[in-house]
Amino acid sequence: MRAFLIAAVLTLVFAGSHAAAQENRLPDIGSSAGTVISPSQQEEYGEMLLAQLRHYDMVLEDPLIDHWLRTTGTRLASASDQPRQSFTFFMMRDRSINAFATLGGYIGVNVGLVLTAETEDEVAAVLAHEIVHVTQSHVLRSVERAQRDSVPMLLAMLGAIALAAGSDSTSSGDAGMAAIASIQGLALQRQIDYTRSNESEADRIGMRTLARSGYDVDAMASMFERMQAVSRVNQGTERERLPDYLRTHPVTTTRISEARQRAEQYAGRNSVVATTSTPDAVLTERIKVPDGNVAAPAPGRPSNPLLPVNLQMPSMHPGAGDPVIFGWARERMRVLSANTTRQAINEYEAMRRAEPLTDAQRYGLALARMRAGEAARAANEFAALLQDHPGDRWLSLGLAEALAKSGRIAEADERFETMVRRLPNDRAVALTYAAVLVERDTAEAGRRAQSLLRPLLRDATDDPVFQRTFARISEIAGDPVRAGEAWAEAAYLSGRAEQALVQLNTLRQRDDLDYYARARIDARIAAITPTVLELQRQGIRDDDLRRR
Repeated sequence: MRAFLIAAVLTLVFAGSHAAAQENRLPDIGSSAGTVISPSQQEEYGEMLLAQLRHYDMVLEDPLIDHWLRTTGTRLASASDQPRQSFTFFMMRDRSINAFATLGGYIGVNVGLVLTAETEDEVAAVLAHEIVHVTQSHVLRSVERAQRDSVPMLLAMLGAIALAAGSDSTSSGDAGMAAIASIQGLALQRQIDYTRSNESEADRIGMRTLARSGYDVDAMASMFERMQAVSRVNQGTERERLPDYLRTHPVTTTRISEARQRAEQYAGRNSVVATTSTPDAVLTERIKVPDGNVAAPAPGRPSNPLLPVNLQMPSMHPGAGDPVIFGWARERMRVLSANTTRQAINEYEAMRRAEPLTDAQRYGLALARMRAGEAARAANEFAALLQDHPGDRWLSLGLAEALAKSGRIAEADERFETMVRRLPNDRAVALTYAAVLVERDTAEAGRRAQSLLRPLLRDATDDPVFQRTFARISEIAGDPVRAGEAWAEAAYLSGRAEQALVQLNTLRQRDDLDYYARARIDARIAAITPTVLELQRQGIRDDDLRRR
């Protein structure tokens, strides 16, 4: 049965792609794709897929990384042709090079793609491309071209395969995980037949989005070249060498050349050619400026003769990504995506044998050591880095957490409280501090953590990490009702809608509920029940509940 489900899903996916390929001879004018799946159904589809990926721990959920990715994605989305389109950006643990867009504006990025990039601008180039696949309805139109009854069948089988992974036998569990991995590469990404016109449009409009956002427009071509270089140095057959992203987004020399030509056009509009002369050399470079109507410096003269020639100027890209923050984010991903902390430490040791570690890599190594139980050593490294980057949020959090884990509680709390005052309601600060307080397992610590997270509850309805943390601190603080609500919400966001409904119905039977708590619980039961009924109608049940 499990093999049949997997085969059926793959058949549906490839059938949809084949149908699209047969109908790409004429452009779509006034596509009626919106009649196939309503906007609310698109949102439900994306939400369900993300929930299933979370359930199998395929999503990398970390407050600092989430904030970086969400900030980058939102900045691009707000500069897109449809700034009102809702987007959800999330990071996948997978170290293969890939990114994908699916219905409802859900865009996933693999850790491997970020590890391959050298700058935030290169990651932004890929995100801008994926955003266009959503805003230009490439995903939606592919659904329209496929058989209209394929979508509900596909959704049902996705759920069935996901639940099959949780069956009793280990081998069937492995098969289920393999199916989920296949779905990520096929159902999420290859549901679109990426025709030449789709890709050309995504490149062209994506470049415009990149420019509007203030990112380096040269980054799109450089990222494509970087991915091709990775495919050439990898071992194995041609298919094994090719990154997943290039299988679904074929990159040719012509396409890279076109990206470079577009970048030159955008760069020429808002830049000047500056020449800096020294006794030993002459440097000519193009510098971005906020206003393109600026006269270029006279040939042979430095762009600013009042400045010393050895002064290192920061990037002139208006609003370009912060290279320091990108370095922290990338190395944090390297550590959190490693199979073990020891593997992460070994990676950095290998890097250090080749050349001295950068500050970002030193941060990653300190983080890996802290997670490996070497908190005191990590604290020393974070403190040393903070001397060169005073006030840095990523380093300050790392140091405070390392101090707490090494037993220096008073110092850790002082640093955390300082950050809370400086950055009130900052999600990463609040969650990191709350996680440290949870480890103390005292009512006082639980109440302090509750006071940190409670102001953020309203904006955390789609955050399972926040909900799990809030549930645990509520238990410690002696608030079982709030804990029960949060545990149910975390279950729902992690693909366990039926389990969430059972928990809420059980919680509703308590005699100590006040009016407001009962109203909240009743509202969530009403919201979750239709989802559970639809899953049951499709024959999808929670195996854990059935075994009870």
